[in-house]
Amino acid sequence: MKNVTFKQLRYFEALARHGHFGQAASACSISQPALSVQIKEMEADLGAKLFERGARQVRLTALGEQFLTRVRDILRSVDELGDLARAAQGGLVGRLRIGVIPTIAPYLLPTVIANLTHMNAGLDIHVRETLTSRLLQELTEGRLDTAIVALPISEPAFAEVALFDEEFVLVRPQADQNRPTPDPDALQEMRLLLLEEGHCFRDQALSFCNFQSALQRDGLDASSLSTLVQMVGAGIGVTLIPDMAVRVETRSAEVSVARFPNPAPKRTVGMIWRRTSPLADQLMQVADVVKQAATGMRDTGLVDP
Repeated sequence: MKNVTFKQLRYFEALARHGHFGQAASACSISQPALSVQIKEMEADLGAKLFERGARQVRLTALGEQFLTRVRDILRSVDELGDLARAAQGGLVGRLRIGVIPTIAPYLLPTVIANLTHMNAGLDIHVRETLTSRLLQELTEGRLDTAIVALPISEPAFAEVALFDEEFVLVRPQADQNRPTPDPDALQEMRLLLLEEGHCFRDQALSFCNFQSALQRDGLDASSLSTLVQMVGAGIGVTLIPDMAVRVETRSAEVSVARFPNPAPKRTVGMIWRRTSPLADQLMQVADVVKQAATGMRDTGLVDP
């Protein structure tokens, strides 16, 4: 396969990831016909098919599946060569790809990005907001440099740095403001509104409420904290949200916020990255900025004490 180019490996990985020529071409910033030609040339050089082509979707062949694992290792290693050069410069320069979960991104990320760009003029920040499972996959594949998530992740391939702990609060209708805060057992008897499957915050809330199975619940599952809070304001039920979301999400809803007595439910927020990343020292600098941003939000009253 002496004629296979590094660019073709990039195109192959994009097509395997998207399963669609148009989407892969868009991700690679080339035309769909050009991508198709490159893939065909690659398969011709290998003497075997890498994809099964359907009317609306393409799928990897058995060889393609094996090929993909090796190709991603190659692409990640090449990317890390560039990271080595960046790390040798000592500071934060060039591209920084940060992943973050949806229950953190809208509240903490604006301050983090503003502080990072102010402190590092040569930094080009790219942000990816998605669920933890996808962030882990994209970190593994080398498409992200680091991610801000709820810990622990407990994956041997990743370094974890805990940054701060954050309590959960109860959001309920305004009319319930003066009622006692329910304990976990009482919450089981209420209509508890939660994020949809896949959100780690959902699992943490269910754990606090001692739900043995999500099937025991009768409530609304939403894709965002904003929807949950607005539904509480409409009188549909109650919900839990992280402390950093209170000021943003409750300002336009007829709801009240109650804090739980100790031991209150909480999560640990931290950063993760590949243990093999040459940017480990630089990412520790980013971790310090994230931690300082969270501390600053509390000190300025943007997060309730």
